[in-house]
Amino acid sequence: MSILRIRCSPRGLDSESYRLSQQIIDRLTQTGPADGLDVVEFDATTLTHADGDYAAVLAAREEPAVDVLENGSLLASGGLIRMLDDASHIVLATPMHNFTVPSALKAWLDHVVRVRHTFHITPQGKVGVLADRPVYVAISSGGAFSGEEARQPDFLTPYLRHVLATIGLKQVTFVAVEGTARGPEWLALARARAEAALDGICHTGTAQELAA
Repeated sequence: MSILRIRCSPRGLDSESYRLSQQIIDRLTQTGPADGLDVVEFDATTLTHADGDYAAVLAAREEPAVDVLENGSLLASGGLIRMLDDASHIVLATPMHNFTVPSALKAWLDHVVRVRHTFHITPQGKVGVLADRPVYVAISSGGAFSGEEARQPDFLTPYLRHVLATIGLKQVTFVAVEGTARGPEWLALARARAEAALDGICHTGTAQELAA
């Protein structure tokens, strides 16, 4: 069993989303199997956008020859999908940029949400083919986007919930540190709220998920 962590912040290991994601991983490993959980890391900020060959393959009615799939974005896509498929748990560490996902996370999604590989098109719509498993999304946001203190819209969580379900991942849990730009006192409060939420989530669900 393994945890795949996708890091999406340009601030890297210094980011608030990474810090929160590490708390999630610590809880998963503490309640995991006796032989431990491997953590596989991927930095989504290193991805380039999908290229022309990738776009052509997605528009085609059938998969092309194998040699075409061994270049550029298609090669990257295949590796990222295998990495995703191998993980028993996924942790996305992401900031909220302009009310939605950052470009790095969008690039990763564009590589893994791929017709004939992670979803099929049917008369009833798109159907995911990946086995469902827990996905934890650790979010950091300069402003507040939930609850009574919300002062900005949230296009990140509904988008992620929908696009991940498209490839078969429906067990999605969001945990956020909101208001990071409001000063030290607000940040301390936001961190405490996120930690309390994590305690509740992991106490009730993690052991059963890892045993499944």
